[in-house]
Amino acid sequence: MLYNLLPFFVILPALAYALISFVCARLYFQLSPQIPVAPESPGISILKPVKGIDADSYASFASFCRQRYAGAQQLIFAVASADDPAIPVIQRLMADFPGHDISLTINPAIHGPNYKVSNLINAYPKARHDIIIVCDSDIRVAPEYLQSVTAHFREAQVGLVTSLYRTSQVHGIATALEATGFTAEMIPNVLVALRLEGLSFALGASMAFRREALASIGGFQALVNYLADDYQLGNKIHLAGWQIALDDCFVESVVKAENLMTVLSRQLRWARTMRVSRPGGYLASGMTLPFPAALLATLLAPSLFTGLAAVALLYSVRMLVSTVFSRRFVQDGLLPRWLWLLPLRDMLAFCCWALSFLGNRVEWRGSRFVLKPGGTIEELV
Repeated sequence: MLYNLLPFFVILPALAYALISFVCARLYFQLSPQIPVAPESPGISILKPVKGIDADSYASFASFCRQRYAGAQQLIFAVASADDPAIPVIQRLMADFPGHDISLTINPAIHGPNYKVSNLINAYPKARHDIIIVCDSDIRVAPEYLQSVTAHFREAQVGLVTSLYRTSQVHGIATALEATGFTAEMIPNVLVALRLEGLSFALGASMAFRREALASIGGFQALVNYLADDYQLGNKIHLAGWQIALDDCFVESVVKAENLMTVLSRQLRWARTMRVSRPGGYLASGMTLPFPAALLATLLAPSLFTGLAAVALLYSVRMLVSTVFSRRFVQDGLLPRWLWLLPLRDMLAFCCWALSFLGNRVEWRGSRFVLKPGGTIEELV
């Protein structure tokens, strides 16, 4: 009897994790109290480090100028080169929104191997307000974004607010594989971490923080030697004694058409970065991955029928939970249309997890780096 039940015991951790993630998401989206709008709207300085053109960059940039927000807003773009192709887009934005406080910093100064953080260091002296927001260049936001994010700062102990992100428009299988990963893997992981232990990291798509909190960790200079500057910013602010809040106003990661190798290279870079940043937690996360559980259940099953039954149970639950995430919680419209990709997505996620232990080299925006213990990086010449 126990031998017949072995494949079902093998899938139990992944099965339980899927159900736990659903419960955590339901508690977060349905039962958590809504944060009231702050009686006063603090001034905000938004820093946008930019290198090159993303998919429909103008519309993404313009979304920050169409906010329903009463407080002062400052939008600072930072590029390293005077011939960056994003500059004409930024200049067009300035012309189209003459009433907005928009500025452009062009400064090639390099302060460390993380060039994005170097851009932030170069732009930061222009920031006039006490609430700073850093958003990736490919992020588009809803009109209520600023109002939603700043409401959390009513609590004096909140030092940083980060936002969940999704991708609603994909361009073929490669980008669909990455986008469904946000829905079926990344967002569930964040919500489980939030419920079980609280957040000790930030998500780079959107990070709003107090100037005082940034100063307490040594400013942006404390991040310039790390690849995962978003994780390090949140973790250092957390270790400095501040609370990190998660905002439920999704921001949109706008993707362009890419091939599978580009997507997989980025996935592997993320995996290796998280492995060196959180080695213990990252290693343990392998126990909750569905694909190795399904594979092991098939190999250990006393019969083909028993193995297939265990896999069918696991993926019936996983597909149901992922579809609920997509349609009800994340509302990205990806599932069930791309549901057939989920087993392939899980297989690739496991491969990236396993390959992350076999090397420390990554590629990022045309440069190659080696990862050091703790998450620091050294550029390879």
